[in-house]
Amino acid sequence: MMKKMGFVWNLRRLMAERNTFQTTDLVPQLAEYGMHLSRERVFRLVTQPPQRLSMETLAALCGILECSPADLIEVRAVHWQTAKPVASGEAADRAVAPPSRSVRVRRPEGR
Repeated sequence: MMKKMGFVWNLRRLMAERNTFQTTDLVPQLAEYGMHLSRERVFRLVTQPPQRLSMETLAALCGILECSPADLIEVRAVHWQTAKPVASGEAADRAVAPPSRSVRVRRPEGR
């Protein structure tokens, strides 16, 4: 088993702790920090962990929510299960092939 680093995005929880439940409430607050994000982008930022996040956006969120980056992002180790290679011998004999299906291709009438 390998370890992989993951993270938990706490933006929605921090917003709820500050009685902010509408994602659209963040749009004007971000604009005060010079971050002009669309409603859709802010919605995705709140509801999904971001794959990429600019430092300016992170700083603006921390300023709005009066928190630190560590409050927004919790880094955790995730256990990663990898498949072990099949050894030759008995283990290889136990490997099961996927079931086969017969397929008939039909052409449209009139051609």
